[in-house]
Amino acid sequence: MLTVYGVYRSRASRVYWMVEELGIPIQSVPVIQARRIENPLAADAPFNTRSPEFLDINPMGLIPCIKDGDLIMHESLAITLYLERKYGAGASRSAEEDGQVTMWSLWAATEIEPHSVRIVLTYDNGLDAQEEGRNVISSSVEKLRAPLTVLDRHLATREWLVGGQFTAADLNLAEVLRYAQTERRLFDANPNVEAWIKRCQSRPAYKAMQAKRGLEPA
Repeated sequence: MLTVYGVYRSRASRVYWMVEELGIPIQSVPVIQARRIENPLAADAPFNTRSPEFLDINPMGLIPCIKDGDLIMHESLAITLYLERKYGAGASRSAEEDGQVTMWSLWAATEIEPHSVRIVLTYDNGLDAQEEGRNVISSSVEKLRAPLTVLDRHLATREWLVGGQFTAADLNLAEVLRYAQTERRLFDANPNVEAWIKRCQSRPAYKAMQAKRGLEPA
């Protein structure tokens, strides 16, 4: 059985969403981020990313991580690509479409996430009401304008990123871009992106993932 290590309030949300899309039975092993624990190496500390037992599984000390038979993988976007290729329609895609799915996933990681994650961390750390925090958000928004314009143009004539159907590319990019959804100006300026992310987040699998995420402590 596929084992997923992580918690829903982390990048593991992408993996849990993909699992819901594919209907894969899993064993979910909660692994909390060490930064959320006062003393992650204490004898009574919950299983976390610095626990020696977890580091034996993923020496990087990061979540998510999966174990599928003898295969161990980390890096959330790579995991979703793997799961779709093995358990979903990805196995029957053409090489061209598979390349595009990988391309958009890497684009999400390189062009969107560095800026969107700065936005969400500013809010998470309660800095959005301070001048420094507002400057970080404004700078990140400016850096997202050009790539979102490109994405909006791409989505002007299609519902999904690749091949006329929902793929790991949509899931990966939607989860990365979710971090920036507080900034309405970006989405008001890009209505095709707005419509697309609403389609992604209206999927039953996404809602199921978010329902489980909501049960975890913030």
